[in-house]
Amino acid sequence: MNTTVKITAADAGTLTGWFKENQRILPWRNTGNPYDVWLSEIMLQQTRVEFVKERFILFKQQLPDIASLASCSEDRLLKLWEGMGYYSRVRNLQKCARVLMEQYDGILPGDPARLMKLPGIGPYTAGAIASIAFGIPVPAVDGNVLRVLARRFAVTDDIRSTDTRTAFEQAIRSFYEQDGTQYASDPAFCACFTQSLMELGALVCVPNGEPHCEQCPWKASCKAHLNHQTDEIPYRSPLKQRKTVERTLLIIRDGDRFLLHKRPSKGLLAGLYEFYGVEQKLVKPSEVTAAVTALGMVPIRIHRLPDSRHIFTHLEWHMTAWEIKTASLDTLLPDDFMLVNKKELASFAVPSAFHTYTEYYSLKD
Repeated sequence: MNTTVKITAADAGTLTGWFKENQRILPWRNTGNPYDVWLSEIMLQQTRVEFVKERFILFKQQLPDIASLASCSEDRLLKLWEGMGYYSRVRNLQKCARVLMEQYDGILPGDPARLMKLPGIGPYTAGAIASIAFGIPVPAVDGNVLRVLARRFAVTDDIRSTDTRTAFEQAIRSFYEQDGTQYASDPAFCACFTQSLMELGALVCVPNGEPHCEQCPWKASCKAHLNHQTDEIPYRSPLKQRKTVERTLLIIRDGDRFLLHKRPSKGLLAGLYEFYGVEQKLVKPSEVTAAVTALGMVPIRIHRLPDSRHIFTHLEWHMTAWEIKTASLDTLLPDDFMLVNKKELASFAVPSAFHTYTEYYSLKD
């Protein structure tokens, strides 16, 4: 690393004092329930806090504890997660809950090493659970913490680098082992310090736009602020360009019913329900007719729908869509297909990738 990162007791005291006065009220905060910390951390991956707040409450109302999460049916679980994206998160959440029921009497362990052996829990999530829920003096370095520490110490290394993250984690460990030894045995402080670093990045040292340096408790010692480098730090290496896939949706209707297809159990959007699609752009009615006929169905009327696109992390779908009306399909359905009316469709998890068309047909409340 190009500079020394040393967190002092004064740094920590200033920051935690600021946090106690400025922390947001969040439904998973200060509940004393490790399940809340774990669930919120999984939900917050790749998802905005404001959206997660409401969904966290709804999810907890339906699955209030580890036991209910472990026993939930897959279709119901995916429906509860609908709109959150990255569905592998909730699948791993349930896998973890089942391991906890089988091996830990339904209780999350506080030991970070044991947490990291559980499905879906990596070093950051283990650190967050251990420090916030159990008050253990361990680091939890997410994007907010990376940005805050990079600016505080004017670190110009790539924050996407594993080496940079590891160095920041070690700086927090060193703080507890050296200048902050008096805090290491204080569970309330450990929970507060972890959250204060995250909160500073969320509210003041923000990811998009200019940081609110005048509101920062560290402004007098922040090297990026003092050196006018906040527009340069942190440095992030460019992401790989997304692959673009042309896809055609065939929205097949049998009277008032819609044909849904269940995606394969592995891969993108695994196990979720979709409007059937093919991995090519069909722009001619004759091409659409051929694709529907290949499914064993006879189209009566074909109508072009609005185009749409959806962006995944490493992939972008460009979707052409057609509505196809057919005669009765009750005896013609291939495996993994089903016919549902508008009311029935509301009980299935249809990914937000198809939001344009669920909105078009007013299929969601």
